[in-house]
Amino acid sequence: MMRAWTACLTGLLMAAECGAESMDDLWGESTVKLRAENAERGELFDEGNYAMFIHWGLYSLLGNKVDGKTYYGIGEWIMDPKMAGIPVDEYKQLAKRFNPTEFDAKAIAKLAKDAGMKYIVITAKHHDGFAMYDSKACDFNITEATPWKVDPMKDLAAACREVGLGFGFYYSHSQDWTFPGGRKGPVVDENGEPASFDDYFTKKCLPQVKELCTEYGPIELIWFDTPGGMEKKYVQQLVDVVREHQPRALVSGRAGHNLGDYQTLGDMEVPHHNVEGMWESVDTTNDSWAYAWYDENWKSPAKILHRLISCVARGGTYMLNIGPDGQGAVPERATQSLRAAGEWIRRYPQVVYATDASPWGHALPWGDVTVKGDRLYLSVFDWPLSGKLHLPGLKTGIKSALLHDDGKTVELTHESSAGWTTFGLPPRPPEGLASVIELRLDGPPQVDSTFGIDPDLGTEILAEFSTPTEATIVKDRWMEKFGEWVCEYPVTEWKAGGKTVWEVDVLEPGDYLASLSYAGEGRLVWGVEVLGGEKIQNQQNASHNYQEFPIGWIHFPKPGNYKVAVSCLEGNIESAKLRSLRLKAVEP
Repeated sequence: MMRAWTACLTGLLMAAECGAESMDDLWGESTVKLRAENAERGELFDEGNYAMFIHWGLYSLLGNKVDGKTYYGIGEWIMDPKMAGIPVDEYKQLAKRFNPTEFDAKAIAKLAKDAGMKYIVITAKHHDGFAMYDSKACDFNITEATPWKVDPMKDLAAACREVGLGFGFYYSHSQDWTFPGGRKGPVVDENGEPASFDDYFTKKCLPQVKELCTEYGPIELIWFDTPGGMEKKYVQQLVDVVREHQPRALVSGRAGHNLGDYQTLGDMEVPHHNVEGMWESVDTTNDSWAYAWYDENWKSPAKILHRLISCVARGGTYMLNIGPDGQGAVPERATQSLRAAGEWIRRYPQVVYATDASPWGHALPWGDVTVKGDRLYLSVFDWPLSGKLHLPGLKTGIKSALLHDDGKTVELTHESSAGWTTFGLPPRPPEGLASVIELRLDGPPQVDSTFGIDPDLGTEILAEFSTPTEATIVKDRWMEKFGEWVCEYPVTEWKAGGKTVWEVDVLEPGDYLASLSYAGEGRLVWGVEVLGGEKIQNQQNASHNYQEFPIGWIHFPKPGNYKVAVSCLEGNIESAKLRSLRLKAVEP
């Protein structure tokens, strides 16, 4: 009788545990309910990890077309001489035509909420000097200079509070192209008298920042930009105003003179290695920040998620921009991608919010990893067709491996060999954008972050993770179109006998195709070698754009760690910029 009761009790406990487990799986572990009204200072930034940026202003009315000519590049810089070079008086006349009646603050706040974002930052004043709010400090503003006469910032601030989002302002504190004394602005005032930066700062900049900090309720963040040439004393005054009136607000890293609260990376830059401290990456849903009529190069939901998770897995926050048009409407294709990505986040909040960076310090061939305590969340973007997912270097024991599938979990088989863990997968991924595998560990994750050469997918290893001799890793940053930045960290400045070396971990021995991604001039001869083993070399064309070329097969005779070196041997080696090495197993 006692045994029967014990068996019955055990069955009830197991049933209860299974029921609790299924509900946990349905809700997601540690679902974060960060709301602006109860968040601590910086919490939405540091734990929310995802925000909306909005670039919207007079420039949106032009959409990059002036006098019938299209200018390709970022729309908010249309006044610049490198773009349309619009004179100040002519630009100011645009305000008479600016009547954005399609602007819907509640719809934008709902879009951000649906997208999974935790706060919104919008351009209160960009470099053109036009205030997108009711400013008493300068009449070049949306309520006095336009027929619309609405303060959209009040509406958006209220809409964000209503749905529980944080709210903040972008403010160009140094550049002002239309106010006398502002950087790159008129050098004389309306009376023809010389104007200084101090004139601009005291008459317009400082009063406007105070307006933003006192008239729109709680502010999550003040996002200053382009401080070049601005003296520290001016930046300090602005920071003091923010601290006095909005003690909960963060100040962006682009305030200048190290007076911001966190680091802002370069525009459109998603780092490849983990970055210490609090930082953000700012990106946009297409190519331009402000609306550009021709720009239909939208990021897909999968690409948005990939870049978001890459930032979170590197330890940072991702702020993604939309650019409403001159009528105030958000382009529909941007909203579609944001909502589709947001639906995925709604199902897997534990992957994105209040997580720690990947202990590997870099992406893995199939996706990326975020961490919460003793749990790893593997976001698998490239589902292996082999039915096996290979995880290199995990030293901590695994209690369970759970594949999330439509609110349920399926336990995966796994086995360890030579420092790798291999999971058995179903033939098809349960998610169209990215599938999630949750690993519950025996303790906090400990890993060997050596790059593993995936036997099925292959592995691309960026040059910035190599160790060069007689060559140098540099930051190679350029614009595809005006203001649309791309950034790589290649090995370059090659000298005779120079090489760069990666340490790799091979699970399955055999022949691997070595390919190099590089740029340069003319024909270049490259060498690839396994140190202490096989050497190969080949000549390929080069171009000013990075392209990938096969070099040849190299052999790894057994599992284990190897050092692989690449050298630029002949040609215009000084011009060669090596971006990455790819190793892919040769199929039988």
